[in-house]
Formats: sequence, structure tokens, C-alpha cells
Amino acid sequence: MSQTPDSAVRAYIEQHRTAFLDDLAEWLRIPSVSAQPDHAPDVRRSADWLARKLQETGFTTTEVWPTAGAPAVFAEWRSGDPEAPTVLVYGHHDVQPAAREDGWDSEPFEPVVREGRLYARGAADDKGQVFFHTLGVRAHLAATGRTAPAVNLKLLIEGEEESGSPHFRTLVEQHAERLAADAVIVSDTGMWSADTPTVCTGMRGLAECEIRLYGPDQDIHSGSFGGAVPNPATAAARLVAALHDEHARVAVPGFYDGIVELTDRERRLFAELPFAEEQWLRTAKSYATHGEAGYSTLERIWARPTAEVNGIGGGYQGPGSKTIIPSTATVKLSFRLVAGQDPDQIEKAVRAWAAEQVPAGIRHEIVFGGATRPCLTPLNHPALQSVVRAMGRAFETPVRFTREGGSGPAADLQEVLGAPVLFLGISVPSDGWHAPNEKVELDLLLKGVETSAYLWGDLAEHWHDAP
Repeated sequence: MSQTPDSAVRAYIEQHRTAFLDDLAEWLRIPSVSAQPDHAPDVRRSADWLARKLQETGFTTTEVWPTAGAPAVFAEWRSGDPEAPTVLVYGHHDVQPAAREDGWDSEPFEPVVREGRLYARGAADDKGQVFFHTLGVRAHLAATGRTAPAVNLKLLIEGEEESGSPHFRTLVEQHAERLAADAVIVSDTGMWSADTPTVCTGMRGLAECEIRLYGPDQDIHSGSFGGAVPNPATAAARLVAALHDEHARVAVPGFYDGIVELTDRERRLFAELPFAEEQWLRTAKSYATHGEAGYSTLERIWARPTAEVNGIGGGYQGPGSKTIIPSTATVKLSFRLVAGQDPDQIEKAVRAWAAEQVPAGIRHEIVFGGATRPCLTPLNHPALQSVVRAMGRAFETPVRFTREGGSGPAADLQEVLGAPVLFLGISVPSDGWHAPNEKVELDLLLKGVETSAYLWGDLAEHWHDAP
């Protein structure tokens, strides 16, 4: 175990707690809403603020990197040890839109503390979780007597995550040499609960498309022509009905080829989590679970690929009836992907499947959007074990494992840099990401600081175990 004294780390954090929270509140006051053009100057101001603060923290290199959209921040602090691993921390400094009239109890960009919670847009997603690394690395140095971190530490904090990261992959490819790392730490995630600290081991990827179906050149009379020409709305319904088999498995040939299956150990670990299905259903505003046969709810949303109908339309949608055969119909589909699936191969498979489903007399075209690749870190990876040990020391309780059902830019880092992606986050579901009254639990935020303080020494000590 790393020799960073726990008592020294905790004493340092407590001594600097007030200044740390004051600085975070100052950053949270900047409304860095990347989705709203009027806030573009604020996003730039947020990047400049962070770059200055990282320089004050001790990072020897701090730069604001422009993109075709909002700027990112890069920082680096080299260890001085030629054997030290290089670690890249990822997060984002842009935030979701927010206004008092959305239902906030206080101004969203004027941070307030109530009952041990810091309320502000970005408090948890993601400024708070980015910022805990600044105090964490200082606590690491103070407790060990080092003048530089035990690892070569880099940060990449993007400014467009809340807008879909449209320029992120290009940014990473352009700066791949400077971003090169042995491991990536993503601090834009959360835990199961305050009482059950967890580490995420993977995120699903995403592919999405729109299938457009064309029948007659215009809407035509269903009495004069119905039953004698193909109907694109019927073709759309049949297409959707053919998407899954009777076991709720995706029926696209080749869809499951090459996927990394859940291990027995992972299934046991998922089952150990205090999951209350009825409560989950209430959160989902749904009345029954459903999905691929043979898998639990958590397994379905974390570790199995899916195909979902996001929209279906065609023909007359107004009040009353209009007896027509519509000329067009559309189906919007999305596919959540797991490790071993390639979005390009999924696109080919879906195109071939759709061509087989569409009847003669119906023309179709498929338009795919940008894709996100899945990422997964094996449970036995030494770097993941370092994260688990560091979090376990901070929380003084066993750490369990989760995955994320959603998708994010972490896979771009894994693919371009060729480094394992690890997740370190302290947010809990009640923090209300993207919702009114977003908050972060201050005790958990400081546990994030403490975890960060332990992590760098542990990674340096155990890196020789990495493959």
C-alpha cells in the first residue's frame, strides 16, 4: 500500500477546506453553458479561470486549447521520476443551461450551502469533480514531502461535453502526442450511493440512425389504392416489429458478434449491490421491467447491447381521420453497444438487415449519426485496483463495482491514446445532474479530494504490475 499517511492527508484537507470551497464557488459563478451561443464568452472565461487556478496549484504547464467550438484546458505536472507512469485526468468545465424559473430554490449560478450540500449548476457535473483534484494533488505532496506528484500528471478538461463533445475526438487526435498516457482517469461519473462507494468499470457505446421509407410519390386515397400498393407506414411498423425476437434479443444478424460477455464474477458483484427494483421502476416512471431474457435489470442496462425505437412516424397525425396511404414514414433507432462491438460493423449489419425487411415497392435510405465506442476496463487491471484501494482508504469501507449504461467521450480517449480508462467520481444519484437544484454532498466531495491524494502514490507504487 502507498505510504501516504492518511492522517496527514486528512489534516491538510481540513486545513484548506474553506479556501478550496471558496475557489470552487467562484468557478461555479461563471455560467459556462456551452449549448447557448450567448454564453460563449463565459465558457472561455471558465477555461481561463481554470488554467490560472491550475497554475496556482503547481502545474508547470497550463494552456487553453481552442477548438472549432468551445475551448478546452490542458495542464501537466511531471514527476521527475523517469520510471513514473503518466496519468491523464479527463473532465469538463461546461455546464447545462439553468434558470431560476426552471424550479431552482436559489439562483443556479450563485452557489449556496444548505445542510452540508453545495447547490449550484456544475457543483457535481462536472466542476466539483474536476476541482477536487487540485486540492488532492496538494494534499498528496504535503503528506509525502514530495515537490512533484508521484506520477506524471496531465489534465484535459473540455468545454463541450454538455453539447455532445462535437470537436473532442479531433482535439484528442490533434494533440495525441502531448496527451499520451499510461492510464486515463475520468472524473465525470458517480457512485451507487453515499453508503455504497463504487467504481465504474465501463460505459456503453452508441450508434443511432434514421430510416426513411418512401412509397407513393404523394399521399393517395386508401379506398382507390389501398390493398393494392405497399404502404410505407406499414413497412415501418413491420421493421420495428422485426427488431427483436420473442426473447427481447436484437434480431439484426451479426449484432452480438464479438461482444465481451459478463463473467460470473461480474454478475455476482452486480448482484451484491443494494438494488431495489420497485424503487428503480418509480425512478423510471415505468410499471414493469422488460428486456433480454436471462439477464437482470442491472446487467441489461450496464453490460448488454440494446436496440431502441426512439421515434416512429408517417401519414396523417391530426384530429379525426384522413383515409390515405401516406407517401413516407420514418423510424429513428439507437443502439447501445458493449465492449467488442464496433459501431462501423453495427452500421453495416443494420443496413443489411433493413434492406431485407423493406418490401418491394418501398424505397428506403438510412442516415447514421456520429457514433461513440464502448469502453471497458477488466476488473483485474492493476490501475483499476489502485483506484479501488485509494477510494477504499478514503471511504474506509469496501468499494464495489458498477458500469454506466450511457455513453460519453471516454471511449475516444481509450481508442486514440490506447490507454485504459478508469472512472473516479463521488457524485450520487440525488445530486440532480441536469436538473433544478443540482448539488454536491460536501462530505463526499472531500472524500474525492482524499481519494485523489492517495491515488497518485498508489499508481506509482503498483504500476510495474500493469500489463
